[in-house]
Amino acid sequence: MSEKFDKLSQSLTKHLPEPSVPVVQQNQSVLDKDVTDDYEYSRETYKKLIDNSSEALNGMLALASESEHPRAYEVLSGMVKNIADVTDKLMDLQKKKDDMITKHQKPSQGGVTNNNVFVGSTTDLQRMLMKGDVIDHDQE
Repeated sequence: MSEKFDKLSQSLTKHLPEPSVPVVQQNQSVLDKDVTDDYEYSRETYKKLIDNSSEALNGMLALASESEHPRAYEVLSGMVKNIADVTDKLMDLQKKKDDMITKHQKPSQGGVTNNNVFVGSTTDLQRMLMKGDVIDHDQE
């Protein structure tokens, strides 16, 4: 059984062209690097914005407490909302990164697909079938 498989494999590899690497795979590492670099830059920027806003929030809280002016509290509530929005964007950034990586990895995630192709005429195929050179594959 193994001899028949070896003969068929040798015959197929002799007649099939060498597989070429798809352009998508060649550019995969460049794309992953770009996505990672952009993600890191955006993440650091959002973190800096949150840190700076937190410091400004503390100062505005002290000012609002001292002045007890309604406008100061209104500005303070706007700052809290802005910080919450930036924090939410930081979380969305992670999701976008994961989506971009999985979107570009889908072609190579399907596992291994082995396709056997017979190269020859129908007469050659009939001769192979009559001689019993074709391996019967039991379905599991």
